[in-house]
Amino acid sequence: MESSSSTISSYSVAIAMILVQFAYGGSNILIKVSFDKGLNQIVLVVYRHVIAILLLGPFAFVLERKQRSLLSFSLMAKIFVLALIGTTIQLHVFYIGLHYTSATVASALNNALPSFTFLMAFLLRMEKVRISSARSRAKVAGTFLCIAGSLVFTFWKGHYLFKSFTERPLININAPHVKENWIKGCGLILVGYTGWSVSLIQQAMILKVYPAPLSINTLICFFVLLQNFVLAMFYGRDPSIWKVDWNINLVTIFYCGVVNSAIVYYIQSWCISKKGPVFAAMFSPLQVVIVGIFSAVAFAERFHLGSMVGSVLVIVGLYCVVWGKKMDTLVDENTDVDEKLELGSSEKVVEISCQK
Repeated sequence: MESSSSTISSYSVAIAMILVQFAYGGSNILIKVSFDKGLNQIVLVVYRHVIAILLLGPFAFVLERKQRSLLSFSLMAKIFVLALIGTTIQLHVFYIGLHYTSATVASALNNALPSFTFLMAFLLRMEKVRISSARSRAKVAGTFLCIAGSLVFTFWKGHYLFKSFTERPLININAPHVKENWIKGCGLILVGYTGWSVSLIQQAMILKVYPAPLSINTLICFFVLLQNFVLAMFYGRDPSIWKVDWNINLVTIFYCGVVNSAIVYYIQSWCISKKGPVFAAMFSPLQVVIVGIFSAVAFAERFHLGSMVGSVLVIVGLYCVVWGKKMDTLVDENTDVDEKLELGSSEKVVEISCQK
């Protein structure tokens, strides 16, 4: 029964992380379009986290009353740093990079997240790797397959071009031309993803001592607001930028606030608490596939042979990682059972000797 429940848990976490990547892929497209339409990034960060606090706060207060304990100054400082590195700095650096590139490129560079997170977790001894073990080899191979698949999807076109899903774009957006700088944009996005990797590791550490993901994410959003109010005093003093009309910009703000900053933040924290930061990061390469498929349907972009090959590599890589983590869980559970049986047998021996 325990093994079957752990299997269900593994698959439920995997499905949750796939949904998270769909959410992030959609936000990348919306944010890129909104920035081209003139939305200020500080305005986006502030408004989306106001919405998140209004949504997460009541649930955290009601559902986690028994889980919460008094926050020490040390723990509050760690959550503040988590908000600074993993959200404020990460979002602003990522957004600046997105100005110079495209949503597809930003999603493709997301394939660096698993390798960064895996390396940090390994160095901090949060992830066990034994080359002699099949499950460890599966995790390592899956990591490289995901990265390779994303790179192939993005950079190798191939000569064969598949027919588009639609003859005409379903979505036509006339945005002003924005000067692109591929190298600068990619560099900034990679810096942002590095901060995200650090935040995944840091969040896993905090959840071990304070297992209340709703409350933690509410505090993160609160600290992000404070940090961005300070930034707004220098870079957002023009009152006109805070006025948002009923257009794609408003849709982006509500989408990022409700889906990304509220729902996705919580789901990601839950997945990290269940399977660790590396498992959560492994699903990030799916973004480039999701954004690519959406672009083919909505914008009538045509798939190349490299896109198909890259998609297959990503799927195979994810399967290897999921299988490796599943076997880790089963081994840990069997080890716990064996330890309990040994402890029980030793107690019986002691009891018999005492009776004698």
